[in-house]
Amino acid sequence: MTGIEILLLIFVLVGVLIAASLVRAVSPFIINAVVGLVVLFLAQAVFGFSVAVTPIVLVIVALGGVPGSVIVLVLSLLGIAFVP
Repeated sequence: MTGIEILLLIFVLVGVLIAASLVRAVSPFIINAVVGLVVLFLAQAVFGFSVAVTPIVLVIVALGGVPGSVIVLVLSLLGIAFVP
């Protein structure tokens, strides 16, 4: 192996390690967002709650997860916000 190939191998290894640490750091947020969106979907599909799905609702649920979806559902049921 030449010096350039060794240097390139080191750069690729460092890149893989950085990517793995980013995935480990972000995965709880992704799981939280997916579970929150599933709760919102099930509330609409199974229980018949009507919520206006807007980009703001999606951001709240994605960032808040299950508590965010519960807040959106309660506000919609009370007629305060997110009413279709």
